Amino acid sequence: MFLPNPKDSSLFLPHGSSHVDVYFMPRKRSRISAPFVVSGEPKQQPSIEVLPDECLFEVFRRLPGGQERSACASVSKRWLMLLSSIRRDEICNSKIVQSVEPEIQSNPQKANDFSETKQKCEFDDSNGIKSEDEEFQETDAQGCLSRCLEGKNATDVRLAAIAVGTASRGGLGKLSIRGSNSTRGLTNLGLKAVSRGCPDLQVLSLWNLSSIGDEGLCEIASGCHLLQKIDLCHCPGITDEGLIAIAKNCPNLMSVTVESCSNIGNESLQALGRNCPNLKYITVKNCPLVSDQGIASLFSSAGHILTNAKLQALNISDVSLAVIGHYGSALTDLTLIGLENVNERGFWVMGKGQGLQKLRSLSITACKGVSDLGIEAVGKGCPDLKMIALRKCLLVSDRGLVSFAKAAESLESLQLEECHRITQYGIFGILANCCKKLKALALANCLGIQDLDFGGLPLTSLCLSLRSLTIRNCPGFGDAGLGLLGRLCPKLTQVDLSGLQGITDAGVLPLVQCSEAGLVKVNLSECVNLTDNVVTAIAKLHGETLEFLNLDGCKYVTDVSLMAIARNCTVITELDVSRCGITDSGIAALAAAEQISLQILSLGGCFLVSDESLPFLVVLGKNLVGLNIQHCRGISFATVDLLLDQLWRCDILS
Repeated sequence: MFLPNPKDSSLFLPHGSSHVDVYFMPRKRSRISAPFVVSGEPKQQPSIEVLPDECLFEVFRRLPGGQERSACASVSKRWLMLLSSIRRDEICNSKIVQSVEPEIQSNPQKANDFSETKQKCEFDDSNGIKSEDEEFQETDAQGCLSRCLEGKNATDVRLAAIAVGTASRGGLGKLSIRGSNSTRGLTNLGLKAVSRGCPDLQVLSLWNLSSIGDEGLCEIASGCHLLQKIDLCHCPGITDEGLIAIAKNCPNLMSVTVESCSNIGNESLQALGRNCPNLKYITVKNCPLVSDQGIASLFSSAGHILTNAKLQALNISDVSLAVIGHYGSALTDLTLIGLENVNERGFWVMGKGQGLQKLRSLSITACKGVSDLGIEAVGKGCPDLKMIALRKCLLVSDRGLVSFAKAAESLESLQLEECHRITQYGIFGILANCCKKLKALALANCLGIQDLDFGGLPLTSLCLSLRSLTIRNCPGFGDAGLGLLGRLCPKLTQVDLSGLQGITDAGVLPLVQCSEAGLVKVNLSECVNLTDNVVTAIAKLHGETLEFLNLDGCKYVTDVSLMAIARNCTVITELDVSRCGITDSGIAALAAAEQISLQILSLGGCFLVSDESLPFLVVLGKNLVGLNIQHCRGISFATVDLLLDQLWRCDILS
């Protein structure tokens, strides 16, 4: 009745009986033999997990050392978070824990169980946690533990693991967090763990963290009183409340950077000025709530201690610059970028304030109010100014530049970029009549500079102090200007003429021949009209001093130049002949020179170089640390593989 197949009658008990009362389904043999429980619920083994958090907290703070705490932290997220909430002063000393050691020693089974548990409880990358030795192998020059978390690695669990793992070593000294996990993003809970486990934190950088707010920063302020540097970039959740807490609780604070934080305003700057007696570096960029009130309060309170200040894209006016010029008595470096509401009067008053007596470096970029009158006042009001950089200052002309140079008698470096009202009259006026200490002159993208006919202009004085000359991408600068520069500046050691496509051998040769000190670094990249004559002259006249030569894009440079370099340049370490007309013969000439010890060689885009250069490159590779053979169509993949095998110490770009 139950079985259609009579062969299955063996499943019924008892065998051979026609009266059947019980039916048993087939089953596998049980792997574990356990007593049969007739009645009542099964007994559960006692577990520490049944303890509430308060009891576990008391257990964890009595663990004997850092290794034990790290092992317990890897058991579960609950244990990790409990351990990360324990402050250093809440951890019991070793005397309390030593009372349990006799019990472990008297019972070998407990000791073995503890050892096995300790071995199993290790940090694992799959859970987002690393071993203590692997996680904190990065240290700075001062020996402080440092950690940088980016993207998906920035989570509360990882920060908690870092806090627990370094607690026995004193905690982290430097922490940088850039972005956060999209699914398990960093929150204030992670910073809370850091504040409790890393009380000696000195440097904190938070970038692109929208989930962090004042609560997390207040936790850092309450637990990390030794904080010296804090960087906040693109943190919209942080307001004045969080930064004020840092200012009030961290008296050692020396450096503050606030960038693109839309909810930080004047109150934070006021608190920094009043409560931070060691503040030396301040950067405020693109914070719409910061106005004259905040900048004026900061400098009036801390101007006597601030040494470096950078203000960029702020809604401040002439008032702020006036306060800086009056109270910035300790400033040595000042950077002003994109201050659209500052007028000519602001720079004039800043210079007339007579408070910037120690200013050594000034950088002004894209400030429409910079004019001849303002820059002249700055030169007179900053007697110790040694470096000035003017970028995109469209109102500064030759008159203001020369007046400034005459007033700034200590000037050593002048940089001009996209200042289109500057001409050769202003440049040669500075070199010939003022700036007796000028060592470096750099011009870049100045479209107003054009070759002028100075005729037989007598040179009443030479600029013997100038050592470095840079003229980049100034299309109007030609051979005549270079020839006059060579006569005015005979002590040049570094020359950068990259991007001057209008110059020829006739302009560069006089500059090279007039250099008496010996050229050390020469950059002629993208000077497409230069030939072997210039390179040969440089090699013959300055071969004993030349260390760096860049000829990238000089298509008329051939093997003749490489042969001259091989014969004369004994100390050259870096050579770039990318996109030049060299062949295998030129490489062979370099390899045959016994006195050359090149470290970096660039052959990118040299389509005439082929596989035949392999033995020569191997010879050169004995000293090379960098070799660029990108876009060399004549070099096959097999040759590249051989180079990679034989020059294993050299970084090869292919």
